[in-house]
Amino acid sequence: MQYKCLGNSDIFASRIALGAWAIGGWMWGGQDDEDSIRTIHAAIDAGINFIDTAPMYGMGHSETVVGKAIADRPRDGLVIATKCGMRWDLEQPAGRAFFRTDDDSITDDGKYQVYIYNAPESIRYEVEQSLKRLNTDYIDLLQTHWQEQTTPLEDTLKVLNDLRDEGKIRAFGPCNATPEQLAQYADTGAVTDQEKYSLLDRGPEGELLPICREKNVAFLAYSPLANGLLTGKIGPDRVFPKDDLRAQRARFSVESRQLVQDALRKIQPIADGHDCTLAQLIIAWTLAQPGVTHPLIGARNIQQAQENAAAADLALSEDELRQIDDACGDLAENIGGSGPPVKS
Repeated sequence: MQYKCLGNSDIFASRIALGAWAIGGWMWGGQDDEDSIRTIHAAIDAGINFIDTAPMYGMGHSETVVGKAIADRPRDGLVIATKCGMRWDLEQPAGRAFFRTDDDSITDDGKYQVYIYNAPESIRYEVEQSLKRLNTDYIDLLQTHWQEQTTPLEDTLKVLNDLRDEGKIRAFGPCNATPEQLAQYADTGAVTDQEKYSLLDRGPEGELLPICREKNVAFLAYSPLANGLLTGKIGPDRVFPKDDLRAQRARFSVESRQLVQDALRKIQPIADGHDCTLAQLIIAWTLAQPGVTHPLIGARNIQQAQENAAAADLALSEDELRQIDDACGDLAENIGGSGPPVKS
């Protein structure tokens, strides 16, 4: 496993992080908690010390499962990242209305109205709730899950710095930020930026990644396997349950999945040459992109966790990287959008 500090902090994190959205069950068709705990243990045993979760992942459930899984592991050897700013439990509307959801999936008439709300008092409340669910005294990395305009960013940044000074968190950063927001975060103490980035989602290469490189901000790539689409395991015949986010997204239409399979078939010989899976090949490609420091990879079983960790040691040549780009370069334009802006 490779390790790298988060920006200019002293937080030494595995370059492969375990993304814990699916562990919460919400929008992923459910998940068995005991399987999740075994998966987290397998990831840690394979060298992954960086776990990324969020309150929104199952309305607190992912954090609770992570807290149970790390209870018997040395806390100072782990980097626990969570988020704030997605509130499903507000008594009064506040911030930016985002979507409605049930316990399982987003729906127009869901019982929860989710707001993006980054006010200081709300962030403080969320941090205390996360500490309880994670069963820990501090959070290594706290991230604002989405950005909003009703709260001045200066107010959000002040409470994040205050929480760091108080020892509740060790570091902070944004997710889903504009270049202007990221620059302001970076100039006010942020050490990370988390954005959607994959072979199919290369928008951050335009402005966000250059800002991260310039300001020594760690770039955390979420959905680098495009919700499993780039693993080679989701063929055109796959049927998704209705509470799986992929059931309603254009990117997962039968036609799109066929196009992806055709493209991945072209790079299968590269994977064969390295004796690795297509998923490991795509993870290695992601790690090789300038400025990408920590891909966040989900896992739902022990084998996936172990394979993800092993991908950190896979080195690709410049020619192999070009072949992957050439084979998959047109996919983003041809397979449809990724669907509603729901963060992984």
